[in-house]
Amino acid sequence: MHTKEEKLAEFGRLLDIMDELRVKCPWDREQTFESLRTLTIEETYELADAVIGGDKTAIRKELGDVLLHIVFYALIGSETGNFDIYDVCKSLNEKLVYRHPHVFGEEQAADAQAVEQNWEALKLKEKGGNKTVLSGVPRSLPALIKAYRIQDKARSAGFDWDKREQVWDKVAEEFTELKTEIEAMNRDKIEAELGDLFFSLINAARLYDVNPENALERTNRKFIKRFNYLEAATITQGRDLKAMTLEEMDEIWEEAKKQEK
Repeated sequence: MHTKEEKLAEFGRLLDIMDELRVKCPWDREQTFESLRTLTIEETYELADAVIGGDKTAIRKELGDVLLHIVFYALIGSETGNFDIYDVCKSLNEKLVYRHPHVFGEEQAADAQAVEQNWEALKLKEKGGNKTVLSGVPRSLPALIKAYRIQDKARSAGFDWDKREQVWDKVAEEFTELKTEIEAMNRDKIEAELGDLFFSLINAARLYDVNPENALERTNRKFIKRFNYLEAATITQGRDLKAMTLEEMDEIWEEAKKQEK
């Protein structure tokens, strides 16, 4: 791997390149915080996709794209006189040292859970930090990820089940309430109860140390693979997928499942 000096030199080269692009490239000159925002979200999802795929080359590439955005935001910040990359790094370094007193101070942390609890407690004490336990959860997060983060932060404050097995009673309770509203065909309450059921299932995933986003994406990819097999098989057989019965499609679907074993 590379030395610290080599890493710093390459990062310095990146800063120099971005300075030049900001002056000489018409597209780069026009960018603002607002124009970069949606692109940053896209790049973050592409990084997540590379991580899920386990493609190390793609991860390296997508990390570079995310780093580009960080440097770009800092460059724009320097032009407005608010902050530059030095300030970004300095504030991050200070935060990391402050929130790891078990490493840089005299505090003790026996395990990762204790570290997380200390982290959240320190965030509440920081000047300009989160005022409440849940205020640090971004409002713009996708609902599934947001639910997981809400539950995780509540756990860090001690609000959690005594035993993880208890969550299944809650899942069963929410499922029963959903069935009741479905029978009554109250669409507003069906939506509310379905949301409660999702929330309880996400809570179960958290308690059993399963990331629900990863679990759902795994199923998404599995479904896509099987459906693509179904579609390809019908084309090979000269059949029309829309004209087939569910039973006929299910036969090919089962073939797709066998191919995975």
